[in-house]
Amino acid sequence: MATETAGPSAQRGGRQGGRPALDDEGLVFETSAGVEVVTTFDGMGIKDDLLRGIYAYGFEKPSAIQQRAVIPIISGRDVIAQAQSGTGKTSMIALTVCQILDTTSREVQALVLSPTRELASQTEQVIRTIGDFINVQAHSCIGGKSLGEDIRKLEYGVHVVSGTPGRVCDMIKRRALRTRAIKLLILDEADEMLSRGFKDQIYDVYRYLPPDLQVVLISATLPHEILEITSKFMTDPVRILVKRDELTLEGIKQFFVSVEREEWKFDTLCDLYDTLTITQAVIFCNTKRKVDWLTEKMRSNNFTVSSMHGDMPQKERDAIMAEFRSGHTRVLITTDVWARGIDVQQVSLVINYDLPNNRELYIHRIGRSGRFGRKGVAINFVRKDDIRILRDIEQYYSTQIDEMPMNVADLI
Repeated sequence: MATETAGPSAQRGGRQGGRPALDDEGLVFETSAGVEVVTTFDGMGIKDDLLRGIYAYGFEKPSAIQQRAVIPIISGRDVIAQAQSGTGKTSMIALTVCQILDTTSREVQALVLSPTRELASQTEQVIRTIGDFINVQAHSCIGGKSLGEDIRKLEYGVHVVSGTPGRVCDMIKRRALRTRAIKLLILDEADEMLSRGFKDQIYDVYRYLPPDLQVVLISATLPHEILEITSKFMTDPVRILVKRDELTLEGIKQFFVSVEREEWKFDTLCDLYDTLTITQAVIFCNTKRKVDWLTEKMRSNNFTVSSMHGDMPQKERDAIMAEFRSGHTRVLITTDVWARGIDVQQVSLVINYDLPNNRELYIHRIGRSGRFGRKGVAINFVRKDDIRILRDIEQYYSTQIDEMPMNVADLI
């Protein structure tokens, strides 16, 4: 593993040993030897009409992870890329997928798998937008949507499928999704994908894919056990990992509020309501029941909030997401179904009504605020028994979580 600096004095591909050095975003990278840092999209050898799509999308310069990972992916290498939320992972997926496609052939050539329906359809949108000038046909295969529609779209012919493992597997088994031309498999939020819930489905999909498949894993967190699993289906992968203690996002101020008892959290939230609606806020609870309960209680106290979790019908989830994205609703109460990869520009405040059940989820949740270097605030409600968990999170990410100041509204 080599560590490297970026910038004009960088040694290409990093240097062996030595202190991990910072790049221009203040991140420390561990990369396999030979990884080049390419600081412009023009220098990546990307198709002209795809470059038009990238610039039209509003990107001017590749982010740190894109500067390192795009070239290995488009040159056909297996890649494990880790970088925190909000650093351009979804657009990197879109860019690399569009670059490898042969759009003259109406067959599925790339498959992107995500753990949540919202993330899968967001990825499909970004692929379509960036690939607009090269006429990329993309479709999202996700649960909760019409099977007939999926089958129709796939029979018509698309270049890319972005989906959730269950529905994709179903489409393959029904022979609606033909896999013979697939050359690239991307697992987004790979730690979640290879954990208990999805592992079997992923292997199931993998069995149907061609033997000379290229595999790319992308995630904000890659625990050791996940990296071990990868040897089963990746060949000599290029590794581009951000050091863990760099994962707490720059520019996000983190605070805690001590609440003696669970029932006092509600009053604390009501006191904070005006602060929440200055921009847009996301409030995380650990269970669907708690989301429903809190939503109901807030509404009965005349506060306007919306809510979302995995048990809701897909149509309803889509409608709530659309309202929140457009800014019609300002406060969203949700479970961790929302914690991964959903980018809503205006969110600058995240409240952990419940502290997350594991340390990895913390970074995904607070990564909702302050994306792409925007400022954000995260507030954690902490009961007596939670102090230990909070200290553990602080230590794990080498970060500091202070008591919430009175003027928190000024920080947003």
